[in-house]
Amino acid sequence: MSTRSEPGHGRPDPGLDALMSERRQLINRAYRLLGSLTEAEDAVQETYTRWYAMSRQQQDAIENPGAWLTTVAVRICLNLLGSARARRETYVGEWIPEPLPEHSEWISGRADGATADPADRVTLDESVNLAFLVVLESMTPAERVAFILHDVFCHSFAEVAEIVGRTPAACRQLASSARRRIRAAQSSTTSAAQRTAVVRDFKQAWEAKDIDGLIDLLDPDATAIADGGGLAITFPHPIEGAEKIAHVWREIARRKPDTMTFLERTVNGQPGLVAQQDGVIVSVYAFEVADDRIKHIWVVRNPEKLHRWTTG
Repeated sequence: MSTRSEPGHGRPDPGLDALMSERRQLINRAYRLLGSLTEAEDAVQETYTRWYAMSRQQQDAIENPGAWLTTVAVRICLNLLGSARARRETYVGEWIPEPLPEHSEWISGRADGATADPADRVTLDESVNLAFLVVLESMTPAERVAFILHDVFCHSFAEVAEIVGRTPAACRQLASSARRRIRAAQSSTTSAAQRTAVVRDFKQAWEAKDIDGLIDLLDPDATAIADGGGLAITFPHPIEGAEKIAHVWREIARRKPDTMTFLERTVNGQPGLVAQQDGVIVSVYAFEVADDRIKHIWVVRNPEKLHRWTTG
């Protein structure tokens, strides 16, 4: 990006490249905090708006613009999280985090060249797994912020405290509480190759309308949840149990239009499926696999959450 005039001031901004280079990391944080890429982009845009609303003298007085941007963006996210539960009470049907397609620029890269994490930390790739994001939804806003900043992005608790306005000890307790939630929800380890094979077998059984094959691939206590947002037809309540899910999926296969195909795709860094109709992706399927069986299925059909999929 070349140097250009600073918005609102009409004079060159030699630090613009450095400021804008922070955008990717800000969206990285905001997406994990909010579970919505659209809201994350809005939060980051608001952060830059606040930066450029200041005078040049005020900007020059800030010793570390990157840290300032991070602090403001996280505080905006914290405020959004505080109102999210109220907003989702009016949401039509189940709410699922916005799924990301493969090669999304927002799901990789670690700030400040940080090295390997301690064993109790999660990696950036793990932190966009849809199963992980669903667990984050069960946390309080403060827990989620403390955990994401410390365990995922390697901020010290002193830095987290400065950002969220709490003591380091309080932030440590919040992150510890969040970590316990994550561990309680974790499934047994399944390799990437095994997950891919299970999802592929599920797709084949689905297309073949093979009830027994589907049941064999599902955990007996599996659950399926769909998010249509009131804008797309889907099942309104979670489906529980392998047999019930298998019968619903066979019915979906029976009713699908001839112009619809099921394709293997990466969803939030994990093996998943999409339904494509007339060349447009209309549904995204994410899976949690444990012990070679599918434990959870998340179906996103809300077109407002599929923008990145339909625009390629």
